[in-house]
Amino acid sequence: MSGVLHVLLHMAEHDGPSTSETLARAMETNPVVVRRVMAGLREAGYVRSEKGHGGGWRIACDFSVVTLRDIYDALDRPSLLAIGNRSDEPECLVEQAVNRALGKVFDEAEALLLERFGAVTLQMLRDDFHKSMRARRKSTHSKGMHSHDA
Repeated sequence: MSGVLHVLLHMAEHDGPSTSETLARAMETNPVVVRRVMAGLREAGYVRSEKGHGGGWRIACDFSVVTLRDIYDALDRPSLLAIGNRSDEPECLVEQAVNRALGKVFDEAEALLLERFGAVTLQMLRDDFHKSMRARRKSTHSKGMHSHDA
């Protein structure tokens, strides 16, 4: 999910289409994986593809309304938590009790995470990125002035 959001923000900053090969390098994966991921985003209407010379992937949505939850859903709801229940001894009553308790906590944590995903738009991420870029430029500019004055 993080890699996909990263790529979407890069695409939003780029005027032209982005090829699967270019996006694969950004995601540190191969173009087949990118095409599979982007196909889900295309089906949801968040990106579009253009064939032929000069073609590639483009943003096709309004960043101010698309949320992290929308992207999560378009990606076929990948696993949110790497922690899981044991299934070594399914007949063990202790394992069953532990799994029930953990399962309830995992479900609650997932529900909260998905709720929070629904409150964050792609535009909020983009705005944060732009704010960081402005701060970096300002910092770089002021450092240059201080070293020049010395």
